[in-house]
Amino acid sequence: MPFVAERPFAERPFIEQSPGFRSSGTMNRRTFVRAVAKTVVGAYGLSQSSDLLGEESTAATNKGEGIGVPFRLSVMLWTVFTDLLFERRLEKVAAAGYNNVELVGEYDNWTDDDFRRANAKRKELGISFDCTAGLKHGVSVPDHRQPLLNELRHALPIMEKIDCPNMILLSGNRVRGMPREAQHRCCIDTLKAAADLVQGKSINGEPVRLLLETIDPEEKPQYFLTEIAEALEIVQATGHPQVRLLYDLYHEQIAAGNLIEKLEKSIPHLGLVHIADVPGRHEPGTGEINYQNIFRKLTELNFTGVVAMEFHPSGDPVSQLRAARDMALRAGREASSKTTIPT
Repeated sequence: MPFVAERPFAERPFIEQSPGFRSSGTMNRRTFVRAVAKTVVGAYGLSQSSDLLGEESTAATNKGEGIGVPFRLSVMLWTVFTDLLFERRLEKVAAAGYNNVELVGEYDNWTDDDFRRANAKRKELGISFDCTAGLKHGVSVPDHRQPLLNELRHALPIMEKIDCPNMILLSGNRVRGMPREAQHRCCIDTLKAAADLVQGKSINGEPVRLLLETIDPEEKPQYFLTEIAEALEIVQATGHPQVRLLYDLYHEQIAAGNLIEKLEKSIPHLGLVHIADVPGRHEPGTGEINYQNIFRKLTELNFTGVVAMEFHPSGDPVSQLRAARDMALRAGREASSKTTIPT
């Protein structure tokens, strides 16, 4: 996820029903996805159309995305469909075959009616909001600690309102004149204080988790926490089960590489994985990261959390999101056929 302060975001107002979308009020998600799947396949000539129509019947009976795939898939919404109304954006995500969406404070200026419509639409489509972000203060900056805790207190009731159990936290920038070791320690102390706020809390049947994210130094040169190895040290030192690691493979490839070995080391503390290829932040397969191996490894490691697509599609967004999902499912099934997944 890019640094929040540098990514302006403006949502258009809600409307009761998006233009061009008709809803009978009785269509459940499976019926909806099957209907739009036929349209998408016909419009874009997608390969693997059997995946588009077949996974819906299997994913519902598995804790993961499908048979043999332990992780769930999601879409970071800031990267796609930004010219559409919020409800229409959710429809597009559902058309691409996803059950989960991640937010970056899109709800900041919503009214009660906006929340009601957003919740009604996601439930109609069978979509969950698995994670959100957008807090403006960082855990590595001493002066940010109390403002960050205040932001988190304010965010928790909103997370409950939209059934969203996870919040991404950023480190913030390096502090001039402050030793790196002191900022590292500040991360731990602030995370412990934040963990106290969510201790024992759950939303939608899942524990509330705080997810620490790195950002590569090319995107944000002054950002403190640029590599997953140090982020892992901080999460381990925090020592709280509701504080986890967000492994953004795009950022880590730019910052340091060696992705799979660090994935293996991170798995006990891993809460979320973000996906985009390098260079360009486009879909898997457009750059230098071997995402088929990544998805295989996530399956071999029995990662049961969320893997979120956070890329700028190089072509039609629906078809590119669908293709990324198909890649993850095929690679996961291939790995599970060769591996005994622990139960």
